[in-house]
Amino acid sequence: MFENANLLITGGTGSFGKAFIRHVLNNFKPNKVIVYSRDELKQYEMAQEFTDPCMRFFIGDVRDAERLRRAMHDVDFVIHAAALKHVPIAEYNPMECIKTNVIGAQNVIDAALKSKVKKVIALSTDKAAAPVNLYGASKLASDKLFVAANNMRGKNPIQFSVVRYGNVLGSRGSIIPHFKKLVAGGAESLPITDPEMTRFWITLQEGVEFVLNSFQRMQGGETFVPKIPSMTIEEMAKAIAPDLPHEIIGIRPGEKMHETMCPEDDAHLTIEFDDHFVIMPSIIFYKKVDYFENAKDEKGQLVPKGFEYNSKTNDTWMNAAQLLEKLKTVTME
Repeated sequence: MFENANLLITGGTGSFGKAFIRHVLNNFKPNKVIVYSRDELKQYEMAQEFTDPCMRFFIGDVRDAERLRRAMHDVDFVIHAAALKHVPIAEYNPMECIKTNVIGAQNVIDAALKSKVKKVIALSTDKAAAPVNLYGASKLASDKLFVAANNMRGKNPIQFSVVRYGNVLGSRGSIIPHFKKLVAGGAESLPITDPEMTRFWITLQEGVEFVLNSFQRMQGGETFVPKIPSMTIEEMAKAIAPDLPHEIIGIRPGEKMHETMCPEDDAHLTIEFDDHFVIMPSIIFYKKVDYFENAKDEKGQLVPKGFEYNSKTNDTWMNAAQLLEKLKTVTME
């Protein structure tokens, strides 16, 4: 799909962007891979590692619509990964979160439409499903914008879709690197919010592969959700440091006890496939799309009434041994 193609990744210096670009360079021969982000130091450091002649680095913010349009000139595929993601920080800086996650999303859409991009995938989060915090609410708004963009394209064949998944093992700012840093520093206990708190977990490589598959499957307007395991925060802490006690610090501002990726209220729109779910758009598109059979000829069926894909009631759970095995393949950011 990406042979001789031009790709642009917003927030491309982040954990996902680096893993995605590394995979693309190892498996395809793109014409250009454009990293679009606002941190010059991260771009400088990334340019030392990614030296392929197809690499391009654009300093820019998704809040800057004109800069985005310039960066997207002749681009075929866009992955929108830029976001303000820290839940408590978003609670304390709400307008900054909205400017990046909502207004920035619309800027990406407008630039893609004007640049005649072929396909756009926006990365979302489980926190966008039935959100209780501003980060989740802003990403839900972003998701809605990308879905509705398929009705704005006119005769333009561009497609917009969303990928939603849970917490990423080992990503920058996530809990496991934090635990490991505390252990390495001689901590006498590990802080956990609540022993019963659960989260969905996915590795960076699994996330990259799911996004690649979603590019192949997408028809525009759908939200892709992978089937991934759950684990409690307490079990995760025990796996990282079996001998350390835990200090219960309570839920932080904006946090949930459990996360949802397919809400019960969307059950009538949710299709189950072998390894993923698809949430169909709630709005009617001018062009009818059959989401029950995707572009890879995979077929799915509607989930039962009242179905919810929740980290607490998940059918698949990860134990300590499985976590440690996964972490062998994970590079901590």
